[in-house]
Amino acid sequence: MLSVEEQLELIKRNTIDFISDEEMLEKLKSGKQLRIKLGVDPSRPDLHLGHAVVLRKLKLFQELGHKVVLIIGDFTARIGDPSGRSKTRPMLTKEEVIENAKTYTEQVFMLLDKEKTEVRFNGEWFDKMNFEDVLKLASKLTVARMLERDDFNKRYKENQPISISEFLYPLAQGHDSIMIDADVEMGGSDQLFNLLMGRRLLEEAGKKPQIVMTMPLIEGTDGHLKMSKSYDNYIGFTDTPKDMFGKIMSIPDTLIIKYMKYLTNIDPEQIKKYEDQMEKNEVNPRDIKMFLGIEIIKMFHSEEVANDAKEQFIKVFQKNDIPDDIEDLETVSEINIVDLVENSKVLSSKSEIKRLIKQGGVKIDDEKVDDFKQELVLKGGEILRIGKRNFFKIKIK
Repeated sequence: MLSVEEQLELIKRNTIDFISDEEMLEKLKSGKQLRIKLGVDPSRPDLHLGHAVVLRKLKLFQELGHKVVLIIGDFTARIGDPSGRSKTRPMLTKEEVIENAKTYTEQVFMLLDKEKTEVRFNGEWFDKMNFEDVLKLASKLTVARMLERDDFNKRYKENQPISISEFLYPLAQGHDSIMIDADVEMGGSDQLFNLLMGRRLLEEAGKKPQIVMTMPLIEGTDGHLKMSKSYDNYIGFTDTPKDMFGKIMSIPDTLIIKYMKYLTNIDPEQIKKYEDQMEKNEVNPRDIKMFLGIEIIKMFHSEEVANDAKEQFIKVFQKNDIPDDIEDLETVSEINIVDLVENSKVLSSKSEIKRLIKQGGVKIDDEKVDDFKQELVLKGGEILRIGKRNFFKIKIK
């Protein structure tokens, strides 16, 4: 059994903001099951390893005996929170929110314990509020205080529009904390202002303030931009183990240690050892990356599946073999190369396909096809390779 001091050390590890140690110790010493809140954006149901940073910390709380409360923002989705963006998110219909929430929770429970998770929709309380209630909530904060939030301040200085409804978003998120009696609220480092709002509103309601914890945002496979589906630099929860391993192997060496810290249970001393070995060129970063790939895939699948993904990677990329699980691609015998690649559905537009062909990223039987106007005469049985990880066996209709 861990002491409360040891629990605090685990909880605080790798956090960016933590407010505060003394209050967290007091909550842990009380012996009660704490309620750990995470607000969920229903407009983006597909999860990637960037989301796993916070979810893994929530899982730790569950392992320590506490309850995770996911707040699905079905009501606040109608307001939109820019969170550093230059414009608000589009409003969603109730049906879209419900469908997205279903997809989100299915993926969340790949990491979290469903039995120790409570899922709530904030429309449960906001739908019942009248305009007088909204005005009372709005009176809790001044415009000057709201403009302290970085993205609002930046847009204000650049004379970019900010709607009054956007000012209500942090207040609404803070009100969620009151309604579910949050002991702790977690989020990415870009959510600090909103999380502090919940802390303030709980105090004003005569309740103990919530602990505020933020986790870092990790870069995607490009090594520069925040991991995001819109930047196409993400590693998704629902990626196949083979694709997940391949993407992990494609990250820059500079991200290896960061991914180890925030996405695995590898002992910090072992991570430091790997870091020292790479700095001294005592080990090939590729080998450390393979170990990282197995550790990450184990979170979502078995160790056996993770090792299979590694073997497939070695077979295809180091030995230049064709993978075992290659799928058929039905086509006619005479077809333009662009149309053939488009039929595979690997790329979403013809412009992307043409770009990849020009770059030498499309091969038939290991021969590059670098002219997107090329007409093919196929017999069947040829191997089409698109990019680094996509193989198809041609089958004539």
